[in-house]
Amino acid sequence: MALLNRPTHRPIRDRLRHVSRETTSAPSPSPSPWPGLMLAGCGAFLAWGVHVVVPAVPMLTASVVLGISVAHLPVTRTLVRGPARPGLSLAGRRLMRIGIVLLGLGLGLDQVLRLGWSTVAMVSGVVAATFFGTLWLGRRLGLPGDQPLLIATGYSICGASAIGAVSEVSGSDEEDVASSVALVTLCGTLAIAVLPLLQGPLGLSDLAFGRWVGASVHDVGQVVATAQTAGPGALGEAVLVKLMRVALLAPLVAAVAFSVRARRRGVRTPSGRRPAPVPLFVAGFLLAAALRATGVLPGAALDWAHTAQEALLAAALFGLGTAVHLPTLARTGGRAAVLGLGAWVVVAGVSYGGVLLTV
Repeated sequence: MALLNRPTHRPIRDRLRHVSRETTSAPSPSPSPWPGLMLAGCGAFLAWGVHVVVPAVPMLTASVVLGISVAHLPVTRTLVRGPARPGLSLAGRRLMRIGIVLLGLGLGLDQVLRLGWSTVAMVSGVVAATFFGTLWLGRRLGLPGDQPLLIATGYSICGASAIGAVSEVSGSDEEDVASSVALVTLCGTLAIAVLPLLQGPLGLSDLAFGRWVGASVHDVGQVVATAQTAGPGALGEAVLVKLMRVALLAPLVAAVAFSVRARRRGVRTPSGRRPAPVPLFVAGFLLAAALRATGVLPGAALDWAHTAQEALLAAALFGLGTAVHLPTLARTGGRAAVLGLGAWVVVAGVSYGGVLLTV
């Protein structure tokens, strides 16, 4: 009887084991990004509040500082490293891309070209010297990962926004991105206090000072905060020169993308496709700048786009700030500080010489 029962019972046991194995090995649902996205939105709102209360502190700078703080406070550290991490990482990538596309709508190409080809050549020289000089120094100092590339990008173009753009095509580690953003933001913030003190000793007129600020300070908000100390004329010149630097973001990102593509020739992405030669968000940035140049967009639409751009970039930078690990940053702090100081000297010195030649 037992022999007769064996054939019927064994398949049932095998099927039960098979079902159990399938249940055990079934992939768990991916964590929701919404807690992190909501936290990033709250961080951007708080950064806006800090900027309203203290106008000298740019909103994007406040976002990075708040993100770093939240990541290290005992009451919020567990949330940042746990359920909120997927959404914060998503904010640092996707929202950054959208914000950079909208950044193109603030780029008045017609206004930039009015400065003349000598100023275009000066700004191009400043960007090239700062980028390659910082990249060379960072590698000589032995900074890990993509930090030399990212810091060079941030100093030469437009701070944290440029770092985010280049990191998208270079596939940089999130911690390298966050550490680079923290360093560039710190140095750009110090410029707000230091550069106005140098206007008199360097013998710069208000117009020349504005151009110097636009050519040497990283973030657009930091440029505005620094240049406004010399009056509206200096501020206007600073913003135009700064926009010219921002216009060089697209070719720089495209060059990095081509370089990465050449190194990974024959290597496909997890989706089975080769890396795009020019990322879509860079093409969107150029299209947005071209659309702005046509003059078809009303002022209200441009104001709305500017507000949305700042909100998206603030949320993205808050997310990147939460990835900063201060103990890890401290281990390379000395070398990073030397690189930051060296890059600051290069961009300030080359731009000062360029301004003297073109004003």
